[in-house]
Amino acid sequence: MIPLAAAELNTKFLSSCFSAIRSSDGSSHSAKRPTAVRSSTVNGSAASVIDECVEEKKPASSNGLKSSGLCGRRSAIASGLSLLCAVLGFEEDASAVVKQGLLAGRIPGLSGPDERGWRTYRRPDEKSGGHGVGWSPIIPYTFSVPPNWEEVPVSIADLGGTEIDLRFANPQEGRLFVVVAPVLRFADLGEDAKIEDIGPPEKVINAFGPEITGENVEGKVLSMAVTEHFGRKYYHYELEPPHVLISATAAGNRLYMFGITGSGLQWKRHYKDLKEISSSFRVT
Repeated sequence: MIPLAAAELNTKFLSSCFSAIRSSDGSSHSAKRPTAVRSSTVNGSAASVIDECVEEKKPASSNGLKSSGLCGRRSAIASGLSLLCAVLGFEEDASAVVKQGLLAGRIPGLSGPDERGWRTYRRPDEKSGGHGVGWSPIIPYTFSVPPNWEEVPVSIADLGGTEIDLRFANPQEGRLFVVVAPVLRFADLGEDAKIEDIGPPEKVINAFGPEITGENVEGKVLSMAVTEHFGRKYYHYELEPPHVLISATAAGNRLYMFGITGSGLQWKRHYKDLKEISSSFRVT
């Protein structure tokens, strides 16, 4: 991943290169410039500039037409630009250069949409975050979200502390977050903890519920359930207002808690989807 400052510098440099292609020999030729040069700065490739220019002709001072030298120079510039893009790790599409700059510092993990428009998030293996010296790498987790749910940056000043690993939100539907907490804070269970080793659902929510709500959750749990997927058990909870759905499991030496919150109106309108999001959480 190229640092943001370097990406911005490269974007400016590439923009200058595209400008050079458009303006090359502009003062010495009266022939109309090929439109392919302009379109290539938005969504074309350097190769398309070369292809379009092959057919360009200009009036000669005598007997018929001859090929313009303009395209030869433009082709050379375009070829050089294409090589530069490859070296820098960019696609030839100029819009891809801009996207690279916007993504600097973050690694997207969303899949493409399925037939309903839902997408699956998988925590990228390359994503940083160890949450403490000596802790094993965070095991990837997955979940699915409806259309228009997007990742929200987690600030180092986040009130949830360094154990907030991820946030997602849709302003009209609700918010979700993933807390990755050390099991050692509760019990010494080694490097391959299981949530049932920590205790039954009641014990786990009373011990770790405040990680989600910020307050004691005793007496606020409306429902509890236990499921098992690929040999790993998950505890599921629904807490009374403020509305919260929690799915929790343990892996490695960490407890993973997946929380979904929303306003009363969001809960009323989108409860079915929020429940499906919560049920989709898995640690791989």
